[in-house]
Amino acid sequence: MEMNYIRRGAGKPLLLIHGIGGDWRSWQMILDDLALERDVIAIDLPGHGDTPPLSGETTIATLSDAVTEFVHENNLTGVDVVGSSMGARMVLELARRGGVVGGVVSLDPGGFWQGWQTDFFYHSINLSIKLIRALQPVAPQLTRNVISRSILFAQFSARPWRLSPELALDTLRSYAASPVFDELLYNLAYGETQKGAPSSSIKNPLVISWGRRDRVCLPSQARLALKLFPDARLHWFERCGHFPQWDKPEETVRLILDSTRGEEIVQSASAGGI
Repeated sequence: MEMNYIRRGAGKPLLLIHGIGGDWRSWQMILDDLALERDVIAIDLPGHGDTPPLSGETTIATLSDAVTEFVHENNLTGVDVVGSSMGARMVLELARRGGVVGGVVSLDPGGFWQGWQTDFFYHSINLSIKLIRALQPVAPQLTRNVISRSILFAQFSARPWRLSPELALDTLRSYAASPVFDELLYNLAYGETQKGAPSSSIKNPLVISWGRRDRVCLPSQARLALKLFPDARLHWFERCGHFPQWDKPEETVRLILDSTRGEEIVQSASAGGI
């Protein structure tokens, strides 16, 4: 299928995959900085942005299949890839499959909740999307006001008052417009589970990162992520919510560029363990 994307910069290709309900604009706070060094390709997943839905069901597996097809059709096999939230889970799936992507940076991946956390994820996001849809007529006014913007995005950002009105409005409109949001949300919570990759099976750089203040994918879930992907290196974002590209854009750019060059990121002594 034809997948909408934007392409900026020059150099070694870098593929960006957004989360549920998002589109390529989810990366707008770091896109230009990445494009200073890389040929950046940011896609709209099927059923998001300007890409139509798949003809069949929309799941992590079918979206991953669509991205694999996009990679091969555009001569990008082995491309370095960055994913956020649901997209972060997808890039781990692509790494696990092998032969599709190169270096991988997974920013706060979904899919590693267990027990009560599963219901917490589903019901909290389900409530949020219903509210977002109901507020669409007044979304421009709400996103221009720092107080209402902070309230609306407190679930996703540790510093929602710093988000630009433009980014906030784009996000609310994108979430509300996605025709596959409900199907994907249920699949993320109660559908297919994320399979892992045995130790030493992933040869390219693999980084999983987490915001210490993530209220969507709780930081404790990093344990299971590392158990399933023992070849991964864990990077913590301090004072950061679910989207490090929003809360810590400069650190996120550095993590992506250095990790896909195979370089280590030096964190502060306060980073600590899981």
